[in-house]
This record gives sequence, C-alpha cells and structure tokens, in this order.
Amino acid sequence: MTATDTTPGGSTAPMRITVVTIFPGFFTGPLSLSIPARAAAAGAVSYRIVDLREYTHDRHRTVDDYPYGGGAGMVMKPEPFFEAIDDLEPKGPIVLLSPRGRRFSQEDARRYAAERELTLLCGHYKDVDQRVADHLATEEISLGDFVLSGGEPAALAVIDATVRLIPGAIGDLESATGDSFYDRGLSAPSYTRPPVYRGHAVPEVLLSGDHARIEAWRRENERRAPSAEG
Repeated sequence: MTATDTTPGGSTAPMRITVVTIFPGFFTGPLSLSIPARAAAAGAVSYRIVDLREYTHDRHRTVDDYPYGGGAGMVMKPEPFFEAIDDLEPKGPIVLLSPRGRRFSQEDARRYAAERELTLLCGHYKDVDQRVADHLATEEISLGDFVLSGGEPAALAVIDATVRLIPGAIGDLESATGDSFYDRGLSAPSYTRPPVYRGHAVPEVLLSGDHARIEAWRRENERRAPSAEG
C-alpha cells in the first residue's frame, strides 16, 4: 500500500504510516478491517508496508546474525534498517518497537495523529542491533513489560490507537474524545439495552434523562489510569 493524495484538488495529503517489517503479510488483514480500513477509504490515512528483506544484498536475504560476545538467539542487522530509511526518506517520528522502549500511551497516540507521517520499525528474533535505536529511530516504544515474537503486533496496536484519532477516521469524533485515557483516566462503565437482564439492572441514573446527573455519575465512576511506571 502506498501513500497517495486522495483529497479534492490535492491540497492536503492523508497521513502516511510506513511499517518496516520482515512479515508484510501480517498487516494485510488487520489494515483491511474496521477503523483502519475506513480511515484509508476516507482518505484520512495511507499505509505503506515495506519488506525489510528488500534491503539485503545476499541470495538468502539475510536480516540477522549472531550476537557479538556470544549468547543465545539472533540479532537483526543494522544495515537493512538504515538502507530502508535512506531510501524511504520518511518525515516525522521513526519509532522502533522494542521491549526496552518507553511504554506507549494515549498521549503518544495523540501526538502521532497530529503528524503527517509516522514510521514504525518492527524487530524480530532476540533483538535489534542497538545502533538502530541509538542512531536511526527517533524513539523506542513498548506496549508493556512482556515480550512478543516481533514488533508487528505492537505496530498494529500503535496504528489502531493513532488512526482512530485522525480527523475523518471515525464518524463521531466525540466517541474518541470520550474514550479512556483521553484527557482522563479510565472511563466510567457503559450499559445498553435491555435495562434489566437476568435480574441485573442498569443504574437508575443512566435511565433518568438528567444529563447533569449522568455526567456527574460518570465522573464519579471514572478511575485514574495506572501510571506508566506500574
């Protein structure tokens, strides 16, 4: 998928999200569904999925090697990442998805959504050569204190959280601004029809039609989000 100018008159291009990965097919299904797909169809965002192996120079398309100093596992080589970025010439944040990174937050999603371009680098194997983090990426982001098989699931989470905040991505922007973590902690519990199910009733205040009381109830029932430090 490549970035194209889809707005009338070509005055404003959509936000472009580039993902550099050894598994381009990982993104085909998720980005063709739900809000990420609707945002692309509306011209709010375009996706460019780049195969890191295109920037290798041996017949095996090698992207990893043994770690200096010994030890188990393989380390992703710096050259393909650097050459990919040289070729793509991205603007805006270049984010390495890494368990060493700072924990991703709603504030990061809001910041990325305000950019015209976002580039995500997906690691795999045991690690990525530290020179990618130190001298190529502008920041390192983690989803939390756990290890994934690669950066691809994390990249999808970042994309989803970011894209839904881009103007035009969803029909009701108020829905996004009322989410948990948007200028608040965890949002209050939600209920829908029927008003009573198997003897379990919806709180009376939500059925009252009194908007001031409902807002007060929601504020009372919000919970502060846990800090990024745990």
